[in-house]
Amino acid sequence: MSNEYETLMRCVRSVRTKTDFVPKVALVLGSGLGDYASQLRVEATVDYHEIEGFPVSTVPGHTGRFVFGYVGDVPVVCMQGRVHYYEGYSMTEVVRPIRLMKLLGAEVLFLTNAAGGIQLGMKAGDLMLLTGQIASFVPSPLIGENIEELGPRFPDMSRIYDYDLQKIAKKCAAETGADLKEGTYLQFTGPAYESPAEIRMVRTLGADAVGMSTACEAVAANHMGMKILGISFISNLAAGMSTQPLSHKEVQEAADLAAPKFRALVTEVIRRIGEHEKSE
Repeated sequence: MSNEYETLMRCVRSVRTKTDFVPKVALVLGSGLGDYASQLRVEATVDYHEIEGFPVSTVPGHTGRFVFGYVGDVPVVCMQGRVHYYEGYSMTEVVRPIRLMKLLGAEVLFLTNAAGGIQLGMKAGDLMLLTGQIASFVPSPLIGENIEELGPRFPDMSRIYDYDLQKIAKKCAAETGADLKEGTYLQFTGPAYESPAEIRMVRTLGADAVGMSTACEAVAANHMGMKILGISFISNLAAGMSTQPLSHKEVQEAADLAAPKFRALVTEVIRRIGEHEKSE
């Protein structure tokens, strides 16, 4: 048994001393989006610092706790604030929360983030369905000894974002009136925002939005066999796309403005995912 798997088991035991809730969907809330947790019918909350061996978020706007509860009748664990590679954590620590939620019972991972828009025609406040990703600019969370209890040494990555879940998200967007764009997400390490030259480079590579999270989490979740859905909230246009300087305050303010449509879409998507999983 690897050292990381032993750490994960300690995390599981820590959580299980506080709740025996078994989630179906794991929802990760990105910058400025943490207030969605208030929409759950809450059964339990567990602060990250209460979990043995667990990393704690240091980013403003990231509360740093798990919220267990229901969206409709779908059992959900909501990650209210994530940890990032740029905070000084190892990539193994960054994806530990994702692995933990899988070990607690989650079968579907719903990732959200705040991202800079690159795709022409994008504007702050847009939502983008992730149809693919580029994770080559950050270390892989799978480097090192493979954790056999979690997944294979060489996992397939050709369908990292589940096609059926994408169909559900697009249908829900149409029904809720959300303008859901589609595209490829690219993760940089951060914490500095990208330069205009870097944005020109990644546009050439095929990126439609850029951020500092998510792709590494999807790699870890895919390794464990989770079904993955991702939606980026376009909080700002990427560097060089606008004359405005970039700031974290801008990200949070834009997220607050878009919160109602985001909440409506996430709620309907999770409800439909629950129905879809029951039918399989």
